[in-house]
Amino acid sequence: MEKKIGFIGCGNMGKAILGGLIASGQVPAGHIWVYTPSSSNVQALREQYGINAAQSAQEVAQVADIVFGAVKPNIMLKVLGDIASSLNKESLVVSIAAGITLDQLAIALGHDRKIVRAMPNTPAMVNAGMTSVTPNVLVTPQDITDVVNIFRSFGHAEVVDEAIIHPVVGASGSAPAYVFMFIEAMADAAVLGGMPRKQAYKFAAQAVMGSAKMVLETDEHPGVLKDRVCSPGGTTIEAVRVLEEKGFRSAVIEAMEKCMEKSRAMSKS
Repeated sequence: MEKKIGFIGCGNMGKAILGGLIASGQVPAGHIWVYTPSSSNVQALREQYGINAAQSAQEVAQVADIVFGAVKPNIMLKVLGDIASSLNKESLVVSIAAGITLDQLAIALGHDRKIVRAMPNTPAMVNAGMTSVTPNVLVTPQDITDVVNIFRSFGHAEVVDEAIIHPVVGASGSAPAYVFMFIEAMADAAVLGGMPRKQAYKFAAQAVMGSAKMVLETDEHPGVLKDRVCSPGGTTIEAVRVLEEKGFRSAVIEAMEKCMEKSRAMSKS
């Protein structure tokens, strides 16, 4: 990719995008500009990755073809409003702030701007992220391809309509927290059974990762894969019976419904 890339803000998620992008070889470090309010943080990124250390958010906006807004959601609209007049006419702005709609971004940047709303999740930090990409009507097919390829440099990415962004939050953006709780609970049970804790976390985490990989790579229904583990009268079906008795599925669905409800409320505030 020949385009110049800019980052305004570069916390954990921004750094995951930056690191994945450079590791993929899609964009040379010399074509990337980064600005954060902390000059020491920018210098550390420059030393680690060889990127250009920008002196201001406006400098990033003036130089870059694709600008990533990677600041906290509570200041995103103000920051974008401050750089709007510095952007080039064809610049593409990508926001990774949760809860901020395309309309809100357009109000801050101008309704003539090409804008993408993206939602990566925290596994991006270990090159296993899942990112939704939601462009406005001004974004070109080539722009969409470029942005999707950037996010695929550290995991998977799919284009989704903004109408389903709240299910994305529930099933992907917030989901790592539920999975971590599940792993922790399984490990606690293994410790109760006598397994050392460090080993318990490894067995539980690997089981979750491997199971997820089977869903993605076999393209089989999760219920079919579950049935194959459940031998008649065996240990697995006994565990499944208890999970059903305790309302496991219902609890997950209700939790995600509340998550989506909160996401909708945040988008309206």
